[in-house]
Amino acid sequence: MNQKEYWDKSTCKTFTAMLHLDELSLYLKNDDSILDVGCGYGRTLYELYSNGYKNLKGVDFSSKMIEKGKQLYPFLDLTVKRDKTLEFDDCSYDAVILSAVLTCIADDNEQKYLLDDIFRILKPDGIIYVTDFLINCDRRNLIRYDLYASKYSKYGVFETPDGAVLRHHDIVWIKELLSSFKMLTLKNVVYDTMNGHTSNAFYFIGKK
Repeated sequence: MNQKEYWDKSTCKTFTAMLHLDELSLYLKNDDSILDVGCGYGRTLYELYSNGYKNLKGVDFSSKMIEKGKQLYPFLDLTVKRDKTLEFDDCSYDAVILSAVLTCIADDNEQKYLLDDIFRILKPDGIIYVTDFLINCDRRNLIRYDLYASKYSKYGVFETPDGAVLRHHDIVWIKELLSSFKMLTLKNVVYDTMNGHTSNAFYFIGKK
C-alpha cells in the first residue's frame, strides 16, 4: 500500500495535533491569508474559521480527505495537492500551518524540500506554525524504532500495523530543519495520537 492509499482509507481517524491558537494569534491578523499544508479534512482550518479567520485555504494529497472536508465544512477552500511543489506564487501567504505533516515524510531531503517551498510562498515576515511528533523512550516505541531503522536508514521511522509509515523526530533535527526561520516559540508538549497512544511532540512558531 502506498501512503496516498493509506490516507485515502483513513478518513475515519481522529487527528489530535493541537493548534496553539492562544500563542499563534499574537502574530496573526484576522484578514491574513493562511494556508494549511496537509490539511486533512480541514479540522485546523475550521478552528481558525471559528475564531474569526476567513482568508483560509487548505491543500492535501489525499483526495478522500479533501472530499470529507468539503462535506463537513463546505464553506472552506480545500483542494487536492497534486504536485510535489506547492502551486502558489512566491511571497503569496501571510502564514502557513504544518500540523502533523512531517511525521508522514520519512526522508530528510523531502522534508527540506517542503520547508524550502513554504519559505518561498511566505510573504516577508510571514509566519509558520509547525507541530509534530518527537522521539519517545517507552519500550513500544523503542522496539519499533530499532526494527525499522535499517529499512528506512533513519532512527524514529516506523510502520504501523494498518500500513502507515510514520516518523518521530529528534528535536536537534527539527531545529536544523526550521533554521531558515526566526524562532518565535518552540515548546515541548505531549499529544494523543490517532491510534490511541500518547507521544512527545513540539510546536514551533517562526517568522520568515
